[in-house]
Amino acid sequence: MQVSIRMPDEYGEKIKRLANAMGLKKSDIARLALRKFIDDNLGQAQKTPYEKSRHLIGIVSSGVNDLGLNHRKHLLQRIRKDRN
Repeated sequence: MQVSIRMPDEYGEKIKRLANAMGLKKSDIARLALRKFIDDNLGQAQKTPYEKSRHLIGIVSSGVNDLGLNHRKHLLQRIRKDRN
C-alpha cells in the first residue's frame, strides 16, 4: 500500500539525516515509526485498566504501614480528627 503524507520541512530533513546515517531509505524510517506507533497504541486499546495503570500502583507512600489491613480504623481516626 502506498501512502502520501504532508509534514513540516524540518521533519523531512531529520528523516533524511537519519536515513543517511543508518543506511536506510526514507520510507524505511517512516515504516519503522508507523510500526512503533501502531504497536504501542493498538496494544494499549486491548489492555485492561489494571495493565494500563499497574506502573502507578505502589509508588506513593502514605507513611501508614498497616493502611491496607486497617483502612477503616485509619479512616475513622482521620474523620474524627478533622471534626475537632
